[in-house]
Amino acid sequence: MAARELFKTRLGFLLIAAGCAVGIGNVWRFPFITGQYGGAWFILLYLFFLVVLGLPLLTIELAIGRASRSSMAYCYESLENNGSKWHYNKWWQFSGNYFLMAFYVVVTGWMLYYLCSFISCSVGAYESNDVAISRFKTLLGSPVTMYNCVVISVLISFTIVALGVVKGVERITKPLMVVLIVLLLVMALRSFTLDGFKEGITFYLKPDFSKLEGHFLEAIWAAMGQAFFTLSVGFGAIAIFGSYMSNKHRILNEAIFIAGLDTAIALLSGFVIFPACFTYGISPDAGPTLLFVTMTVVFSNMTLGNIWGTVFFLFMFIAAISTMIAVFESIIAGCIELLKLSRIKAVIINMVIILTICLLPLLGYNVLSDVHIIGPKTDLLDFFDFLVSNNIMPIGSVVFVLFVCAKSGMTFKRYVDECNIGKGFKISEKLYFHYKYILPAIVAVVLVIGYIQIIQRF
Repeated sequence: MAARELFKTRLGFLLIAAGCAVGIGNVWRFPFITGQYGGAWFILLYLFFLVVLGLPLLTIELAIGRASRSSMAYCYESLENNGSKWHYNKWWQFSGNYFLMAFYVVVTGWMLYYLCSFISCSVGAYESNDVAISRFKTLLGSPVTMYNCVVISVLISFTIVALGVVKGVERITKPLMVVLIVLLLVMALRSFTLDGFKEGITFYLKPDFSKLEGHFLEAIWAAMGQAFFTLSVGFGAIAIFGSYMSNKHRILNEAIFIAGLDTAIALLSGFVIFPACFTYGISPDAGPTLLFVTMTVVFSNMTLGNIWGTVFFLFMFIAAISTMIAVFESIIAGCIELLKLSRIKAVIINMVIILTICLLPLLGYNVLSDVHIIGPKTDLLDFFDFLVSNNIMPIGSVVFVLFVCAKSGMTFKRYVDECNIGKGFKISEKLYFHYKYILPAIVAVVLVIGYIQIIQRF
């Protein structure tokens, strides 16, 4: 443990941990549900649940990581009492990293495909919605093209991880995150010059309580879900970066920065998407349709569209790659500690594993398109997403919460003491009731409603 690598700089740790949280959902899901559920009213709901739910869960994973100085491989064993069985949870929680990457690398491959399409100017000017839909369907129907894009994305990410925590992950991810933020700011500033800026931002942020009438409970669940899922908690991907952080700053400070940057990027994404959609009279639909159809049409009709399309999908690709690097580091660190492998061997073995298991969600759009496990209109990518988002993340988060509250686990006092090492804001032991009872209850609501939505598909 004494030879464990630590991040050289605080900024490196913060940007990399934020990179794990910042992902594709920030760009399409958060802006859309904000506009759908009352604009500024929804943001207030989201910020409330970010404080009462997201931040505590984030501090728990960071504290477990820093206190144990271990990945999921031995973090439970390092902190639990002798004879306790908490460490049995590591196996299914750690599997979340693999299930997440199985479908995430496929979506990242789509980002690379569209990035290359705009760079090569293969996206024609004034492309219609029908043409954009046909282009996306053609991509989904071509497993070879998709797999080539996945291979390139995985090679980039694992090569960075293979270089080590400091020389690879920190040295490269830090400037990548800076570039991501700069690209987003450039695109947001560009939106101010679009004709539909005022209309788009009005739809996005104007407080409109009428949108909540009859949908208030839906909005509450959406805010809870966004505050929970946006931080990538529950399966140890955040804990690994806690194990690499220094003791100079208190954990709550770092959690506030990570959650704040994640939220800022999500908010700014709406400034990019909605003015563009309203300028060109295109409905800002959610999901892949927004990114790969709607935004393609927007950029093809925009002056210097290929340049702005390149900038947008470069931003998206970097956001996706930053998450891949973070989760891959969690996987590699776990394998190094658990199997006593060298970093290079762990990288090679896991690269083969990821490139194999990603074939299932990838082929779910073509060869295996008749397979619908969780509903008639779903595919295998949806199933993998369901395993992670509706099972491993919420159940794993509850386990982490109960672990830090249990006398047989980390104990709440030790958690608080760990959080309060260094400079910054303190966490009080008076929050025990909130952690022990309210946090699990909120996550349970997210879990149950997620299952209800799945059942309603049938």
